[in-house]
Amino acid sequence: RKTTSYKVRCRLAKQVPGKRYAQAIFELAGQQDLIDQFESDLASISQVIQDDEFRSFLGHAKVSMSDKVRSIEAVFPDTNPMIRNLVALLISRASIELVSDVHVGYCRLVDEFKGRQAVEVVSAVALDPKEEQRISEFVSKLIQKEVVISTRVDEAILGGVIIQVGDQLLDGSLRSKLEGLRRDIKSDVAKSPG
Repeated sequence: RKTTSYKVRCRLAKQVPGKRYAQAIFELAGQQDLIDQFESDLASISQVIQDDEFRSFLGHAKVSMSDKVRSIEAVFPDTNPMIRNLVALLISRASIELVSDVHVGYCRLVDEFKGRQAVEVVSAVALDPKEEQRISEFVSKLIQKEVVISTRVDEAILGGVIIQVGDQLLDGSLRSKLEGLRRDIKSDVAKSPG
């Protein structure tokens, strides 16, 4: 039986409520035709919440809830009141760290709603815009959907790219090719007569 690490279980446990909040806010946005505005509002809030001092202030037990709500209203005056209420709810439940999970979950729902597919591309070095465009066109033709690409640099892959499309992984990294070669060599050595 395969066991998952404590860290992975905790991360997955935190994603579940984030997805639930994302689903709830997405449904409200759809009812009011505010899907794009909510996406923008959540992106802004998610970015600001990354600030350690502000997040600490919002999570501090000695700061009253009314002061926290006033600070949210002051920092995000143009944000839809329902999104501010969501943030206040997360603060009241000591779950402000879920904002980024809610944002990610919401974006996935928007992409699904609009017929887009999120694609993560990992490369050993930063991709230039032409390379991103080529990958975007390749994946779009492959899956017959519009794609939204996010990129990440991971020097450990040595070269090439890894493309994550939903639960599918296209691994064209040099590291995986070297590991495959290593496995082939080991199996050939094991098969060769001693």
